[in-house]
Amino acid sequence: MKTILKFTDLLVLMLAPVLLVAQADVIRKHNGEEIKGTVVKVNEYTIIFKYENEDAENTLSKYAIDQIIYGKSGRVEHVTDKIDIQGENDWDKVVILEDKAYTAGLTKSGEIRGQTAFINMQTGNTGDKKALKKLKMAAAGQGSPFILILSEKTTVGSTSNELGGSQAIKTGIAYKY
Repeated sequence: MKTILKFTDLLVLMLAPVLLVAQADVIRKHNGEEIKGTVVKVNEYTIIFKYENEDAENTLSKYAIDQIIYGKSGRVEHVTDKIDIQGENDWDKVVILEDKAYTAGLTKSGEIRGQTAFINMQTGNTGDKKALKKLKMAAAGQGSPFILILSEKTTVGSTSNELGGSQAIKTGIAYKY
């Protein structure tokens, strides 16, 4: 009887760590990185999680995450599709991020700028759209699918130039996976 009891105790001790590890959630990022821990909360644009054996909460942008595998249930949740940028021609795939929190887990690839010509006959709205397109083209040229806009400036009429045209200037930071 003691032998059976010792064997079961040994078996439980050996399987306990396996069962604990199996319950960790796995966050798979688009860059191939895997994070093991516990998903605390899923918001509209971010995910809050804790690393294994830690209590501090961390935040990741959903844009950086491919999927979450929940350890307790085994359920797989697809989070976002990866945006594949091959070059400047993919500018229309570039996403504008509206909050710095949405960049968590992404990698900064550089500052970018988009602007219309100083002398042009664009209306304010058309110039703004052209500057945004140029900003997205600059990001796509770096292979970056995301932009966090830092500043936007549009000047119209006599405040723009002596010819009465308008100029739109946008600056931002491009981000990759």
